[in-house]
Amino acid sequence: MSDSRFHPINFNGLAVVVVVFGALTLGACSKAPAEKSEEARPVLVAPVHYETLSPQRSFVGTIRPRIETDMGFRVPGKVAKRLVEVGQVVEVGQPLAVLDEVDLKLQAEQADAELSAATGVLAQASAAETRTNDLRSRGWSTQAQLDQVKASADEARARLNRAQRSVELTRNSLSYANLLADSRGVVTATLVEPGQVVAAGQTAIRVARSEEKEAVVAIPETLVNFARSGAAYVTLWSEPGKQYVAKLRELAPTADPATRTYLAKFSLPDAGNQVSLGMTATLTMSDPQSERVARLPLSALFSQGKGASLYVADPETGKLSLKPVSVKAYESRDVVISGGVDEGAKVVVLGVQKLDPDQKVRVVSALSF
Repeated sequence: MSDSRFHPINFNGLAVVVVVFGALTLGACSKAPAEKSEEARPVLVAPVHYETLSPQRSFVGTIRPRIETDMGFRVPGKVAKRLVEVGQVVEVGQPLAVLDEVDLKLQAEQADAELSAATGVLAQASAAETRTNDLRSRGWSTQAQLDQVKASADEARARLNRAQRSVELTRNSLSYANLLADSRGVVTATLVEPGQVVAAGQTAIRVARSEEKEAVVAIPETLVNFARSGAAYVTLWSEPGKQYVAKLRELAPTADPATRTYLAKFSLPDAGNQVSLGMTATLTMSDPQSERVARLPLSALFSQGKGASLYVADPETGKLSLKPVSVKAYESRDVVISGGVDEGAKVVVLGVQKLDPDQKVRVVSALSF
């Protein structure tokens, strides 16, 4: 007699349930990695920046005029007026200072009087010469008398010529009493005062011409050849964002005995009125023929026997592209490249050996290298 509370177990049905559950479990496990592989991988990138291979050299200098003239009177005398002050802009022909003209006017009057006397003497000598020639042609005068009259007439002509030149000189001297500016410029020094007696040629007013300005710097002897061949530009401390083209105009033939540097003068053809004399400037020199290169970390370099390459990431699309590059040099921590990637490109700098060109990435940080 059997107990109705116990029923036999169907092992075939249990096996089917176990197989179905296992299949569902394996299917779920196989889908999880696939979903994870579609996620963008974060990468660290650095921008590519090309610069000249030879470093730029900068020097501090000052702005000076190319021509600074020490102006003085061409005649001696007593200063009556000084008409300009330091820093004043003067134009061509503008009076700068004036001498007392009393003595110069007296000399001019004396020359005029001598000219009048010489004119009268010449008229008398010419008349005597004419009469003597007439008498000699008639035989009423000797040859000796004629020669003497001709000599007197020649002397009178020379005296008149000398008197005329004297009048011109005194008139010029009178005009020299006014010291005039011979070019447009700025007064940088006044070395005379009213009442002062000055000699001819003594410096009275110093004027800096404004046509062309230049930057004056001291160059060490190791960079003298670099200064001759390199390109240069100037920036002002008062206007650091503005650059002015500079051209080497003059280089001192000998070094300064104290500093052992060579004085170099660079002309500034584009400098306008905004560039004032005495301003502090920075002169930067570089070699225009130098190759442009970019420096990146060594960890950014990818190589599998087919040449050096870099992974370039697109921050917007998240795509990777493997770019072959030309390596200029290897350094202790960096690699120097000369081409292959564009300026500003975002290059992956860490974990490049584990990347796949078909893999999507996400730029989480950018380093300025």
